[in-house]
Amino acid sequence: MSGLITRRTLLAGGTAGLLAAPWVARAEANTLRIGMQSILSGPIALLGTSSRNALMMEQDRINATGGFLGRPIEFVFRDSKGQPQEAARVARELVNSTGCELLVDAEASSASFAVQEVVRDLGIACIHTNSETSSLTADPKIRAPTAFRVARQGVHDAVAGSIYLAEYAKAKKLDKWATCSPDYAYGRDTTAQYLQFFKKFKPDVEVITEAWPKLGQPDFTEVITKLLQAKPQALFTLLYAGDLSAFVNQGNVYALFAQMTVATPNVDYPVMAAIKNLPAGIQSATRYLETFPDTPANKEWGQAYLKKWNERPTNWSWQNTVAMQFYEAAIKKANSLDGKALAAALIGTKINTPFGFDGTITMRDDHTTIDYAIGWGQTTPKEPFIVDVKAADWGRIIELETEWKKQQNYI
Repeated sequence: MSGLITRRTLLAGGTAGLLAAPWVARAEANTLRIGMQSILSGPIALLGTSSRNALMMEQDRINATGGFLGRPIEFVFRDSKGQPQEAARVARELVNSTGCELLVDAEASSASFAVQEVVRDLGIACIHTNSETSSLTADPKIRAPTAFRVARQGVHDAVAGSIYLAEYAKAKKLDKWATCSPDYAYGRDTTAQYLQFFKKFKPDVEVITEAWPKLGQPDFTEVITKLLQAKPQALFTLLYAGDLSAFVNQGNVYALFAQMTVATPNVDYPVMAAIKNLPAGIQSATRYLETFPDTPANKEWGQAYLKKWNERPTNWSWQNTVAMQFYEAAIKKANSLDGKALAAALIGTKINTPFGFDGTITMRDDHTTIDYAIGWGQTTPKEPFIVDVKAADWGRIIELETEWKKQQNYI
């Protein structure tokens, strides 16, 4: 943390250094450590690095205003490599050995369920910032008393995306579809949710082939060949980060995008930057766009991130920012870092934020957020990259989410 002398510096200077500057020891002892583990290496590292970047910006902002409860905050980052057992081990270590008093779980869904059980055991406050698998918070048997989610939720995206894609498919007469999604909970569960709602709005849609590549798979030749041989009119994919850019780059070699319409909710700025020739006309959700919501606050945040890190933010960047905004509001309300006290304070909290559909996001009593910005449009190779954006209807999202929860016996 800028302006603080670390324990390593003190030890290097020996006892004399400690005696000469006792205020340094007191300052460090008063520092509030917040643990974050995520995927910080490998093909999906964008998830972790863009989360970390946003949290470092929040660290600077919060410390400039006095920290939490008068204490400066300091993040401790750990790489789980996306392995559930390692994520759980690291999360426990961050609390028990490193002294972290709050957790930010920036894992993909594959590891967030493991972290959830650590949080349940320790009773510490935790905000999941990247896991989109709906059951993490929607299922009361899985939900943990002190764990919350600020990541967009799969069922919310499924409703919004399916309504948009059903209208598009009707207009373009796209009846035969394929799917290609990562082979773990997020990919399979969220694909199923999309198809459930898609078929509700367009009953004649037919899925003629499915592909389930492994997370971080480097070569998509076999997958692309399978899709081309099936000859669907359209493809729905939940690939993301490095997997999505690799798929598009390899698909371009086989002219895949000239042979079928492609739809995905997972196009982020850095993903587009990693694609050599971004195809026009991919039907895409707005993960993060400076132009959606089209407000000065949203553009200012996006430009500040770009200036700080020399790259554009991702969906995970704004979600981790929102996590700290919720922590900030809840800590002020509870005047405490206790997990139960913060949980009580978080429920029902509404924050002002650039990433809300109407400038606000609310934490519901099922420990998940609503009213964040969701829209769908289509890609274009030049700025702003996604155009003709249509905003989702949150009233409709909540209505159909409630029906889905009843079907799953969650309510």
